[in-house]
Amino acid sequence: MTTPDALSAAEAYCARLRLSDAARAALLAAATESDEPIAEIHRLLDAERHDPANPAFGSIEPRLRMALDGATRRGNTLEQQAFARDVQGRVRLASMPPLKRASFTSRPWSSNPLRALLRSIGRLLLGNRSGAGHAGDPGLPTPDSPAPVGAWHVAASIRRFILVFLVIAQTTVATYYMTAVLPYHGRHALEVAMLILYAILFAWVSAGFWTAMMGFLQLLIGQDRYSVNSKRVPDTRLPDSARTAILMPICNENTARVFAGLRATYDSVMRSGQGHAFDFYILSDTSDPDIRVAELEAWLTLCRDVGGFGRIHYRRRRHRIKRKSGNIADFCRRWGSDFKYMVILDADSVMSGACLVRLAQLMEAHPSAGIIQTAPRAAGRDTLYSRIQQFATRVYGPLFTAGLHFWQLGESHYWGHNAIIRVAPFLAHCSLPRLPGRGALSGEILSHDFVEAALMRRAGWAVWIAYDLDGSYEEMPPNLLDELKRDRRWCQGNLMNFRLFLTSGLHPAHRAVFMTGVMAYLSAPLWFVSLLLSTALLATQTFAVPQYFTEPNQLYPSWPEWHPEWAIALFSATATLLFLPKILAVVVILAKGTRNFGGGVILTLSMLMELLFSAMLAPVRMLFHAHFVTAALLGIGIVWKSPPREDSQTPWSEAIARHGFGTVLGLAWAALVYYLEPAFLWWLLPVVGALMLAIPLSVWSSKVTLGRLFKSGRFFLIPEEAVPPRELRWTALGFKRAPDYADFKAAVVDPVANALVCAAGTARPYLSAATRRERLALLQTALVRGPSGLDAAQKNMLLTDSLALSRLHLLVWTANDVHADWGTKRT
Repeated sequence: MTTPDALSAAEAYCARLRLSDAARAALLAAATESDEPIAEIHRLLDAERHDPANPAFGSIEPRLRMALDGATRRGNTLEQQAFARDVQGRVRLASMPPLKRASFTSRPWSSNPLRALLRSIGRLLLGNRSGAGHAGDPGLPTPDSPAPVGAWHVAASIRRFILVFLVIAQTTVATYYMTAVLPYHGRHALEVAMLILYAILFAWVSAGFWTAMMGFLQLLIGQDRYSVNSKRVPDTRLPDSARTAILMPICNENTARVFAGLRATYDSVMRSGQGHAFDFYILSDTSDPDIRVAELEAWLTLCRDVGGFGRIHYRRRRHRIKRKSGNIADFCRRWGSDFKYMVILDADSVMSGACLVRLAQLMEAHPSAGIIQTAPRAAGRDTLYSRIQQFATRVYGPLFTAGLHFWQLGESHYWGHNAIIRVAPFLAHCSLPRLPGRGALSGEILSHDFVEAALMRRAGWAVWIAYDLDGSYEEMPPNLLDELKRDRRWCQGNLMNFRLFLTSGLHPAHRAVFMTGVMAYLSAPLWFVSLLLSTALLATQTFAVPQYFTEPNQLYPSWPEWHPEWAIALFSATATLLFLPKILAVVVILAKGTRNFGGGVILTLSMLMELLFSAMLAPVRMLFHAHFVTAALLGIGIVWKSPPREDSQTPWSEAIARHGFGTVLGLAWAALVYYLEPAFLWWLLPVVGALMLAIPLSVWSSKVTLGRLFKSGRFFLIPEEAVPPRELRWTALGFKRAPDYADFKAAVVDPVANALVCAAGTARPYLSAATRRERLALLQTALVRGPSGLDAAQKNMLLTDSLALSRLHLLVWTANDVHADWGTKRT
């Protein structure tokens, strides 16, 4: 006879089933005639597959149909598209297409300079000068591009020769004048060290300056005839052979934001009229059990709402090998050969259908292109810090990107996302072996994008930047500390990549890319050391006895000379190199129209405020980057975590913990310099003053209220805020309206969520006796301790085993000793 508690539990269970009121009432009425009404509910849902030992497992399929809600797509039921059967006839969720395996193997790195020299001599002796893939150097691939060297290649070589000449000439002149500024004109040991550092840092600034100058001419005058110009390619229908996979690797991300952006991109592609050429793949490395369940439900909801089964796919890897690059490699081995191209997205990426179609059309029009990288525009954040960074990247970014393209042409950067890749050469040449050795700079390659671009070019395929292509978007870190966390990952990745600088066969342009990646972070400790040397020189001049005879047999004394006017002139010239590109970027916007930037006056004021803000942040970043480089070189590893995908504000406690050392250093440094020479403090004040203000600057700039206050005054306004593109509006709206997706607890308790996760898992009925005992013990632990009594590994084990999860689902509804946190115990 049915007890009142069992009847109450059955009523609560039926209330969670997605059935009509009449069907639910009939099911409950039939079930209550049994002594075990909930087990009877599962038998009635699917009598054909009823398993008395595990009734909830047999009812997975009908419960899953409730999640599909009877929707249709192109005349076929979603049930036919979403379901698959295993070899035993059990229902599985068809979240991925059938496998089509391909080879994706890597060659060992060859970076021994002596070995490379011997191979070069061998090639000369053998009379083979083809450059790769021959008997003299079997480790190198044979170029298989239709046009490994084109007319643009000669132009690129000439341009880079001019760039090197300009940088060396400008650095030579600046270093000469710096020698004249120093009191002993470079004859003191400290002065020699300062001159060396000054020359390196000035060359780095000079390279950026000339990059910006050519970008200015490109944007103001017109297109480069060698560029991959989207306007020259006709807007035609993509052929059926140009199938493109859009990949979104994710790992413990904000599920609502990820799927809002993905849906906006998908809808935009469908609106383009060329959706037949694109398939979407969500490649998850998520380890958090709650997010894992949410992703699965969000995928099912998306497919159901847009009719995306068979076109939008989802897969979660069980083993996170090589992080993002390993996730992409896993896709390439399993399904890559089905596609001609693939587009890589980040979790915060949004792209318009027009942009994606244009990328595929550009690849069709340039058969020797291996990678075409877009220039993503930052948008979507509201903190003051992120709005300033969005403004900076939107105003200054196009100048530098166009300049990079001018100097690099088909040997450009690849930034790992919002780019299209030709799959066949990627499979053939871009697999990444581990870096040999031990320590933080060995093992799995972290910043894989630069390396993949270098390997693609080594095989003869061009790498381009489509800097004039609209419709590519990303998000910025919401605050300074989150940006610095990201920078630490990038710093270690770039330092690892520099180990490949001497790898055989790489093009000099991509060796230069590795060098610039290192200098982006190595410049910070060099600057820091240079400042320390200047302080040491000041102390030497204050306390040490002047040295008038610095060379052997010197007849006449060397008198210390100070030329403050020369120092001011040199400082002004350096400041011009740093700030003139930003001014010219504003000039380009003034020439083309400033309405969507708040108008000319607001734009100019925003630029001035950004200049001040970036100048104050530069010493703070310098200190952190110096620490990152030092830690990496000492072999101190990092934890590689996904960045935040929403506005997050910095609490005072975290700011004090992270910036406290810098604040104390700034105070002590200022006191020391004031003690040595009060007048010199004015020169050092921009550095030490910024360090002392780092804590409030970090906190206040992370405020959403301040960001929106400046937004209301149209300061730091960008076109993506003034007139938001459709895709960004859809993303924001989808994120706002996103439901509360299921979590681990729901996967155990809720009938529909449980069926969804069970259908995505694996049924393993033939386990060893020890494993079966272990699973039964885990079920009992989960039952009596509740969801909070399990760790992430235990939860993931249950989510993977559909037999165990379905048993736990029935137990939490029927057992007497169930923990109250499951929410099924009747009182």
